[in-house]
Amino acid sequence: MALAALAAGARPGRRLSWPGLVRGHWTPAGRSRSRREAAEAEADAPVFQYVGERAARVDRVFVWGFSFSGALGVPTFVLPGSGPKTRAGRRSYRRIQIVPYRLELEQKVRAAAPSLSSAFRASATGPPTPEVFGSLREVGYCGWPDFARGYEYVLEPSPVPLPLDRPQETRVLQVSCGRAHSLVLTDSEGVFSMGNNSYGQCGRKVVDNEIYSESHKVHRMQDFDGQVVQVACGQDHSLFLTDKGEVYSCGWGADGQTGLGHYNVTSVPTKLGGDLAGVNIVQVATYGDCCLAVSADGGLFGWGNSEYLQLASVTDSTQVNVPRCLPFSGVGKVQQAACGGTGCAVLNEEGHVFVWGYGILGKGPNLVETALPEMIPPTLFGLTEFNPEIQVSRIRCGLSHFAALTNKGELFVWGKNIRGCLGIGRLEDQYFPWRVTMPGEPVDVACGVDHMVTLAKSFI
Repeated sequence: MALAALAAGARPGRRLSWPGLVRGHWTPAGRSRSRREAAEAEADAPVFQYVGERAARVDRVFVWGFSFSGALGVPTFVLPGSGPKTRAGRRSYRRIQIVPYRLELEQKVRAAAPSLSSAFRASATGPPTPEVFGSLREVGYCGWPDFARGYEYVLEPSPVPLPLDRPQETRVLQVSCGRAHSLVLTDSEGVFSMGNNSYGQCGRKVVDNEIYSESHKVHRMQDFDGQVVQVACGQDHSLFLTDKGEVYSCGWGADGQTGLGHYNVTSVPTKLGGDLAGVNIVQVATYGDCCLAVSADGGLFGWGNSEYLQLASVTDSTQVNVPRCLPFSGVGKVQQAACGGTGCAVLNEEGHVFVWGYGILGKGPNLVETALPEMIPPTLFGLTEFNPEIQVSRIRCGLSHFAALTNKGELFVWGKNIRGCLGIGRLEDQYFPWRVTMPGEPVDVACGVDHMVTLAKSFI
């Protein structure tokens, strides 16, 4: 206070009326003021409200990567004449967003889950009517009713109606997207599928010559013994996990990705056997044409494509059409698994990340391929002697990149930086985990081919 007063030209020891803190009856000029004038001046002073410990943190959605497909949900990045003006007066567009950008949504977003396209599940702040929002590359691929109006892309999140019996009660729990189809999991009305069904990936009969780009059909799937608790879309196949710990699949099977003992198309969700028989599965993962499953006791199983050494630990074949137990030593009990296009990752109960397959795996440019999981040094995720409690709590895979969330609310990414999909502020590939900076605490993340979406909590 004294230094500030001197800077204002006042003498030390003099009582001053500081902006916003009128307490005395003397001004810097020495003019006497009445108590009433002092009170009025104090009433007009600005009020600063500090956030308390119980202040509510709000949900935020951040997006980055390739924007021109509409996958980021920001129309001003794409539409002619809508971008900000340059110094020359021209309209600029943002073909690539290389750092996190906050997506403005009127609805309270609960989760985000993009694949080749972006899709969000959201719940309005009013009546609990579930709606699915998306910014999808091909509108017809998601049952969009407006395709007939000539829209090729959906550039901003828009509602997708679901044929619900109890729309005021039913909640959307999860959304998963494949190359051209989507699955929506609800809490009480089962699973809905939409989009391309050329290979039966939507779980309904394949119709010859059906034009899927103009399809508005949303199909309710009811072919499960038990309640579905997780859905996962591969490129052209679908996986379903029930509350009984059983896995079902349908769709394209040329690489064995349906895990049903053949390489044919399957249009009806069918329960998997093989090494999964009698095993309680708690999580399934797929992205391209390889599939992984985690059991309740920390075991790991795999099937599907193995061209990139994903399943080379148990077979020399490049296709595996039945689930096989992957007896990885030194990994410990697996808690989570993630599948990319060419690489895989698992997270064990100690919070350590192991990677294998082909590509940029996160241990530098010298590790290009491996059939056995290798642990990424925990120090790359922030573990030090001063922060010994840091662990990775969640892992995700895109087509050729990885993401990991820590228990301290930090997001790390690595891999091929296709069209800025890593969000690290540059376009070079990233060979080691790198922390993504954003004005919020990330709590979930989903990876697309060339973009990412993160759900975060505001700091205050």
